[in-house]
Amino acid sequence: MKANPFIPAGTVAEMITVLGRWTLGAVFIYTGWHKALAPVDFLKLLRGYDLPPVPWVLNSIAGVLPWFEMLCGLLLLSGVAVRGTALILELLLVSFTWLVLRRAWVLSSALNLPFCAVKFDCGCGTGAVWVCRKLVENILLMLLAGGLLTGRGRRFCLRFGLVSAKD
Repeated sequence: MKANPFIPAGTVAEMITVLGRWTLGAVFIYTGWHKALAPVDFLKLLRGYDLPPVPWVLNSIAGVLPWFEMLCGLLLLSGVAVRGTALILELLLVSFTWLVLRRAWVLSSALNLPFCAVKFDCGCGTGAVWVCRKLVENILLMLLAGGLLTGRGRRFCLRFGLVSAKD
């Protein structure tokens, strides 16, 4: 495994990236676990997003997504396929953030509330949240995932990539 020329091994920046990887992994394990414990409640929350009302699609999302999130979190914690996992989580976070933003906008208009005064259970596994806080949290998580896409955070990894190609 070739060291990143921009970050010498053992630097503070490398350790911050490792902590970011662990944080992102822990967040997805935590939120996935809460959704997996109550799949029916998660399914009810999914219906509030005006997704296509195809029962098997929503049931599949409610049944599979929590376990997939926990798997991604475990991969990040253990340091397996970090860049691929970070890319998947980045795409998930972008879509989650778009859905939360869209739903909050609809609720804000329907209830005649200021945008940041909207509070609802977004289905993230953390209960009811203020929309502006949730959007900031998601943006921070996207930044963490984006940082992992750069190839940093290799310390304490079981296998950073799946292919043993030279970097």
